[in-house]
Amino acid sequence: MQLAVIATAFVVVFPAELPDKTALASLILGSRYNAGYVFIGVAAAFTVHVAFAVAAGGLLGLLPHRPLQFTVAALFAIGSVLLLRTRQGDGPEATEPDARQPSFWRVAGTSFGVILVAEFGDLTQVVTATLAASYHDPLSVGIGALAALWAVAALAIVGGRGLLRLIPMAWLTRAAAAVMLVLAGFSLVAALN
Repeated sequence: MQLAVIATAFVVVFPAELPDKTALASLILGSRYNAGYVFIGVAAAFTVHVAFAVAAGGLLGLLPHRPLQFTVAALFAIGSVLLLRTRQGDGPEATEPDARQPSFWRVAGTSFGVILVAEFGDLTQVVTATLAASYHDPLSVGIGALAALWAVAALAIVGGRGLLRLIPMAWLTRAAAAVMLVLAGFSLVAALN
């Protein structure tokens, strides 16, 4: 295990994950449900992805570009529609998370599933695989990448809680859905080129 490789992986993955769809999903989930439950589900999904990325090494970059981009576009579009269909009302109750919180397993499982699907083939997963192949130190790369992903998730989840004090949930949900539709469009354009 090399500290320099851990630091390099962290420094490369952290800024790449900040504007990512999974950070947005973590923010939305964290604003609706128990933050600890959400983080556990998100952290578990990121652990699976990092393990897969370091095991696969450079092979992820060889996935066919067009089918992957079509899939990503479809997932963004579906995510946008699901956000809009499940959003809370526009009244004052929409500015606070639901007082009747679902169980740990439901929240953690939902968070795990959302991130697991959204992160597949993502830039940070490809970067992690590339770093693992370049440094020939999958453990150090994995630790650095995982720490970066967990840090971004924690920031997004805490940020989601803070955002609710400023912005009603309905607005936040609509904005997230709009961003996901835009990302679906970009992925579709990338698939067609």
